[in-house]
Formats: sequence, C-alpha cells, structure tokens
Amino acid sequence: MAEMLEEQRESWGTRGGFILAAVGSAVGLGNLWGFPYKLYSYGGGAFLIPYIIALFLVGIPLMILEFSIGHYTQRAAPEAFKVGHKRFEVVGWWGIILGFVIVTYYPVVLAYCLSFLGYSIAGMFNGGQLPWAGEGIKGVAGAKNFFFHTYLGYQKSMALADIRWNIVLPLLIAWLSMYFCIFKGVRLVGRIVWLTVPLPWLMLVILTVRGLTLQGSMQGLAYYLDPVWSELAKPVTWRYAFGQVFFSLSLAFGVMITYASFLHRKSDINNNAVIITLADFATSFVAGLAVFATLGAMAFVTQQAGEPVAVENVAESGPSLAFVAFPYALAQLPYSAYFSFIFFLALVTLGIDSAFSITESVLASIVDKTGWRRSIVLPAMSLVGLGFGLIYVTRGGLNWLGTIDGFVNGTRGIALLGMMECVVLGWLWRIGILRRHANSRSDWELGKWWDYTIRIVIPLLLGTLFFWQLFDDINREGGFLRTPQGKWLPGNCVGVGVLVLAPLFAVVLSLLKGRQSSSLVPRPSSLVKGRLSGAFALGLALFAAAMYVVSLNIAVSSSVKNMALWALLFGGIIAIVLSNYILEKHNTSATQASWFAKWAGVIATMDVSVFIAAVLFQSTHTVKAGEAAAPISNKLNGVSYIILAAVFLIIVGGLGWCFYRALTVASRGTGVQHPDEVGDEGQ
Repeated sequence: MAEMLEEQRESWGTRGGFILAAVGSAVGLGNLWGFPYKLYSYGGGAFLIPYIIALFLVGIPLMILEFSIGHYTQRAAPEAFKVGHKRFEVVGWWGIILGFVIVTYYPVVLAYCLSFLGYSIAGMFNGGQLPWAGEGIKGVAGAKNFFFHTYLGYQKSMALADIRWNIVLPLLIAWLSMYFCIFKGVRLVGRIVWLTVPLPWLMLVILTVRGLTLQGSMQGLAYYLDPVWSELAKPVTWRYAFGQVFFSLSLAFGVMITYASFLHRKSDINNNAVIITLADFATSFVAGLAVFATLGAMAFVTQQAGEPVAVENVAESGPSLAFVAFPYALAQLPYSAYFSFIFFLALVTLGIDSAFSITESVLASIVDKTGWRRSIVLPAMSLVGLGFGLIYVTRGGLNWLGTIDGFVNGTRGIALLGMMECVVLGWLWRIGILRRHANSRSDWELGKWWDYTIRIVIPLLLGTLFFWQLFDDINREGGFLRTPQGKWLPGNCVGVGVLVLAPLFAVVLSLLKGRQSSSLVPRPSSLVKGRLSGAFALGLALFAAAMYVVSLNIAVSSSVKNMALWALLFGGIIAIVLSNYILEKHNTSATQASWFAKWAGVIATMDVSVFIAAVLFQSTHTVKAGEAAAPISNKLNGVSYIILAAVFLIIVGGLGWCFYRALTVASRGTGVQHPDEVGDEGQ
C-alpha cells in the first residue's frame, strides 16, 4: 500500500517500546483502585465472567480498530477520522477535548501520590513513623482525617477558595515530569517506558508476595474472589463489567490512535492489541490480589489487638482506597514506611505513563492540525493544563475532580464516544479497508466477524450503556439537575456542562482551517447503489423511533407503550439487516452504498440500543447498586481457586499464544515488525 504521508513521520524505536508505551497508557491509577473495588462490590469472582466476555467483545476489537486507523492514516485522531470524510474530524476532536479535560485533573491525583511518596521517604529516615499511622478503629479515623483534612483541607462545597499550597508544588513536579517525558517526541517516550512500565509491575509483585505471606491475607482474598453468583442475575453487574473494560483500556480518547500513528509502516497491529489488552487485565487482577491480601492482613492485626476493623469498612472506592484504606493497612505492617514507599512509587509510575500518553495525544492532534512545532505547543499546553489544575487543589477541589471524572470517564462520556467511533467507521466509512490493512501486516489475521463486531455488536453494547444511564438520570429520585424544590445541583450541572461543551468545541476545531496534508486514501466511487432499499430501511428505522418517542410524550395505555417499544426492536433489527446487506453488496471498488442505507444502519442500531436499555432500566431501577456482598467464610473456597486458575490460564495462555505467533512469523523471515530506522519509508 502506498504511504499515507509524503513527509517522514517520527516512529517508535522498537516494537517493545510501543507495546510498553501503550500498556503504560492503558494501565493507570484506576487499575489499582477501580477494578479491585468493582470486582469486590459486584459479585467477587463471579464478576470476572461478564468482565472477560466484555474484554473479548469490546476491548480487543476496539483496540484493533484504533490501532488500525492510526496506523493506516499516520495521523492523530482528528486528522485520522478526517481521512474518511471531512465531517468525521469532529469525532476525533471530541475525544481529544475530553482527553484534555482529564489532563487538567489527572496530574492532581499524581500530585497526591508524589506527596504521599515524600511522606513515606521521610518515614524511612525517622524510625518508620508515618503521619497517618494508627491502630484499630481510631487508626482508620486518623487516616481519613489526615488525607481529607490535614492534607486536602477538604470541604463539601464546590466553592473555589483557599488554594492548598502544599499540593501546588507536587502538582508542578508532576507537570514537569510529564513535560520532560515527551518533549523530545515518541522516541524518548519509547525509552522512558522501559523504566516506568516494568517498575510498577515489580512493585506490585513485591506487594502481592508480601501481602500473601501475611497472616489473615486469605480473609481479604475471600472478599475479593469468592463468587456471589446471584450478582450475575443483576444487569447492573454486567453494566459495570463492560464499562470497566472500556474505561480501563484508554479507548476513545485518541491515545491509541495517536500512538499507532507513530508505528513503523511494517508494524504488527492485531497481535500487539491483544498483548496490550491482556497485560492491562493482568495488572488489574494482580493489583486486586495485592490490595485485598493486605487489607485482610490489616483486619487480622486489628482483630488480634481487640479493635477489629473489617475489610468492608475500609475497602472504599476511588481515592479513598489509595489514600486512606491502603496507607492505613500498610501502617499496620512491620517496616511500614518501606512498603508505603513501594506502594506510592508504584502509583506514581502507573500514573505518569497514563498522564503523558493523554498529553501526547492532545499535542499530536494540535501539531497535525496546525503544523506548529512541538517545542511551542507543549509548553503552552502544559501551562494551560497547570492553570486549570489549580481548580482541583482548592478546598473543594476533590468534589470538582470526582464530579468531572465521573461524567467524562462514565457511560455519559467515553462510552458515547466509543459508540460514535464504531458507528462512523463501521457504518459511514468502509470498515473493510481497515481490516485488510491490519491483516496485511499482522502476525495473525482478522475474519469478517470483526467488521460486524465494530458495526453492530459494540455500538449496541455501548449504546445500551449510554441510554440506560440516561434513563437513570431522567428518573433519578430527588432530581438530576434540579431538586423537586427547584434547587440546582451544582455538581451535575458542571458535569453536564463539560459534556455539552466538548462536542461544541469539537465542531469549532473541525471547522478551523488547518495545514494541507497529502493523502493517498482511495476515494469511493461516485456510482451509488441501493438508494431505494436504503431509503426504505431509513424510513423504517425513523418510524420505529418516532413511534416510541411519541408514546412517551402522550397519554396512552401501558399496552400501547409496550407495543411501541417492541416496534422499536423489530423495526431496528429489520433495518440493521437490510442496511448491512446493502453495504456488503455495494461497497466495492466500483460502487458505493447509498447514504440512506448507511444512516439507516446508524439509527436502527440506536433503536435497538434504546429498547435494550429501556428493558434493563425497568427491571433494575429499584435495585441498589454497589453493595458489597459478604463472603461465605474467611477462606477461599474451591470455586475461588478454580476461578483464580482460569484467570491465570487466560492471561498466561493468551500472552503465550501471542508471543508464539510473533516468533513463528519472525522465524519465517517474513516478519512484519522491524526496529525503526530514521529515513526508512517502510513500504
């Protein structure tokens, strides 16, 4: 295939550098506190069933998609989507803008980690004393008081007052670290990740081994792994499992598209995507072992001391797990300052990779659009990000951070964006081009099933998550944006404001004139086929949607509403089948399918997603989510050991197969992956 660009684009130094950089982006702070808590809260070992299904249905196919379009176009997300059609550029900018929002607050969490790392280092030189140390129930209260009041000066309101200057310095250090990691380009990143990615793995292994050798560790693992099978009957468990996979892999923010755009033209795509996905899963799972083994040991120590603290009393989600529960647990151990140092060093190295990867995606997008030099854009962008970061280091900053992160990283944000990616590339562009491109240079090939996964399966799943969340918001008790008494809820208003402004800014950026980039992408034929049948499919999809919307807004019986809901399903399915048939038949080198058929597929997919979301909402809106189920005993049962073995078999077996395929291709002398060389055009 001809090169997409006339100019030589910078490349990664080696395949390992790219894989480690992508793993570093996917593996972040959320792996250590998000995955363990969700697994613990939604069924223990049973949660792994929907999670692994989601990993293979959504995670791997979408990772391959982002690698494919980034590598094919050799551009960051906005310019990559523009290759398909100039109006698609807005989808790329939408993800980049949400990524920049994350860049404004992610370094703040990194600053917390740096601060606690500093406290741990100080403790190593003052006899092992940690400022949050304490025993029993009083120790938990002391750890909470230290983080929320002594360190954060926390207040419940979202008022922007009283900057916490003790956080500003570590925040500045975090930004300087990110700057120096990427200021020389991806070749420097490719070298840095050889340290910053293996190091947290080493730290996690040390913490895991130490945790498993402590008395009482099995009590914590029982909370973590013992399956509560009844949780699988709750659709909310599946919702969180699919959501966690999607969010954990850094998809839809343009990071993976940008990283793949710097790949050598002969680089593998499919195999790399699977390796990175399984490595992310392995990191999350092992992190959970380290966390809950240590919490179990903490519970044992407090029980022996007569002031028992149960695992569920400290196994809180989000920053509380990392900056309250785990520091408290570590403080109960011998040589606590040293293990605290290992833990927070792991957090820092986990966080820095994710932080600078998102920064790089924003930077590359601006450079690709404008042609401005990195040496100018990066300092300016860093100063802007640091300025916005001061919002989160005020006394109410944690409220801003939690609110915005919940919206951006939730089903209202990137799940919708991921659905848009698949819809645009699956229905409106030619997904077969990307599959053939990936297969032409990978260790193993994708089948036709991948086209249907991107076009139909993933949009249905992510669309369902989005609409389900929308139904929850609309019908929330106490109101979503305003209370029944008319009082505004500032947190939700801020979150919705961010999500509304992101696509508006994306439209503006896509309309700005950028530099002209040469592209040899084949344009579709002007000979259009399937107009009549496509118009019929579009009409059917629109009619089904209109019936359902009207039934919600007029006074009709429940039987009529149910009839409209089922019409939405059957009308959507028929339109999807017909539209897909038209695309398969007429998207050829000589003809192209009618835009009626393409848009019919998009709308029909949304129809079916709304149906599924409505059914799930009706069956679950009275169910409380996120309540951790107590384990049957304080020891792992036989089923838990089977689950543990199965997970390791998937991880080790999957990675082993990927490496075997890579070695097999390389041994034939036809390997598709070579170390990059400056000036090599790589045809």
